[in-house]
Amino acid sequence: MPEVGREVLRKAKVEAIFVHVPRGRTSSPKEFMKKFVETDVLLPRTAHTISRSLMKINPRLCGIANYGVGFNNIDIRSATELGIPVTNTPDVLTETTADLAWALLMATARRIPQGHLFVRSGAWEKSPDKILWGRDIGPGGSNTPKVLGVIGFGRIGRAVVRRSRGFKMKVMAYDPYLKETIEKAKGVEYQELYNLLKQSDFVTIHTPLTQESRHLIGKDELDLMKSSAILINTSRGPVVDEKALVSALKKGKIAAAGLDVFEKEPKLAPGLAKLDNVVLLPHIGSATEDTRGQMAVVAAKNAVAMSKGKRPPNIVNPEVLESTEYRRRLEQ
Repeated sequence: MPEVGREVLRKAKVEAIFVHVPRGRTSSPKEFMKKFVETDVLLPRTAHTISRSLMKINPRLCGIANYGVGFNNIDIRSATELGIPVTNTPDVLTETTADLAWALLMATARRIPQGHLFVRSGAWEKSPDKILWGRDIGPGGSNTPKVLGVIGFGRIGRAVVRRSRGFKMKVMAYDPYLKETIEKAKGVEYQELYNLLKQSDFVTIHTPLTQESRHLIGKDELDLMKSSAILINTSRGPVVDEKALVSALKKGKIAAAGLDVFEKEPKLAPGLAKLDNVVLLPHIGSATEDTRGQMAVVAAKNAVAMSKGKRPPNIVNPEVLESTEYRRRLEQ
């Protein structure tokens, strides 16, 4: 946990127990459980799965302060039923993640990693010819505006749209929950998913992972896309059917993909890492020193509030605060 987050805990005079796992080693269940049962508030990373069975072990647990904007690693329904508030760290990482999504789009379109490896390998003495030819993001030599399709029009999706304006792109967006917001947005056209996929030169995904969005992009959806299109995903891995994506990339159904998230991190679908038309990153959308520090501050403030029985600033299941189960936990 970055020092600025630890400082919040120190100033609040709460006892903090840190359970660290050295790189390359899995945590000891006994070591973790021994400390977990003594915990009033748990502050996990989004890589940690917090299940119902785990939450039931500790009857005094009165809060989970997730260190991240996403919270699909936590069984929210069970937490609510058990009387446990859950918080996240919204807003802080919006711009940073949008930066990475745009960087990934540019790197994939212009084959930046491939060019980097080409130079480092010493192969520059040979003419790269078409090997490193990429695709325009702006109007380019043909003076034709490219179409950007944005799936999910929340904070990050809107931030990516802002970045597209300098490239004079035509922007389409799909988000059935924010249709009115999209229709009121300047320079953005609402389209159903079918039409967005058919018309877009670039498709970038910014939807949370829900039962509805799991495998939102599968074989049928990939078949709709242009053979010249590029898919970018910085949201959650399971939104895309990774096996279907590998097949589409191999067969040239789409031109390329840039991914920061995967279905079963850190494992990749068979064959994905061997493709030369993908750019792969290790889930680093929020990984800047400044942003991770501010995430730690927000998570720590949420944790402190819950440890004192107060309403936390960024609660995702506010209804739990009125429950009998929550009040019972506070009395433990």
